[in-house]
Amino acid sequence: MNIILLDEGELFLPSSDERAKHIRKVLHMGPGDSFRAGIIGSMQGKATIVSSDEKGIALSFKAEADGSALYPLTLIIAQVRPICMRRILREAVSMGVSKMILPVSDLGEKSYLGASLYTEGEYRKILIDGAMQAGFTGVSSVTIASSLDDAIAEADGDVKILLDNRAGASDLSSADLRGKSAVLAIGPERGWSGREVGLFSEAGYIPMLLGKRILRTETAAVGGTLLALSRMGYV
Repeated sequence: MNIILLDEGELFLPSSDERAKHIRKVLHMGPGDSFRAGIIGSMQGKATIVSSDEKGIALSFKAEADGSALYPLTLIIAQVRPICMRRILREAVSMGVSKMILPVSDLGEKSYLGASLYTEGEYRKILIDGAMQAGFTGVSSVTIASSLDDAIAEADGDVKILLDNRAGASDLSSADLRGKSAVLAIGPERGWSGREVGLFSEAGYIPMLLGKRILRTETAAVGGTLLALSRMGYV
């Protein structure tokens, strides 16, 4: 954790909370000590330990600056195995993606939506973990779409790119994205169906390549995001 994030008004961490464990076992801090903290989606600053006992840690917080800024990049990522999606979500947040839309694809497994990642809201904790790794308070928004049609309707950006090593004609590394917002579409392990590629084409998506190799979805998500942010001038 490079910053400890709190909900608005949250000034007490129970001893069972992972953040309390981190403060005690990793930071080795006690009453009077201060550490970097922030309010989720808002201000970052300094938290000071007021008291610490078997019940938990009481804090005070002093805001210093807004740390919620995210980059104007939206990812459409087809549903993949939950264990893979957990990694994708965490890394995308840590890289500063502003929005993720997760549709069920034609060739994807529909049962993934029944995973605890979604039904029990586990993905929210993963997003916060990603933000704490990055050291900022901004947390990407996530929309779970029932179809690609819905995902395309929700995504908005100046430039819309479909990563597809079959239809791609130019490299993402050559895209002109500086000063623009962008949408990056990344398919499932089995790829987008012909129908879905047609939907992207109708919606104005430009097919591009991320090299000649066939990558796993999670690899393409991380590599594509970093390359897009580089072309946007952020990294």
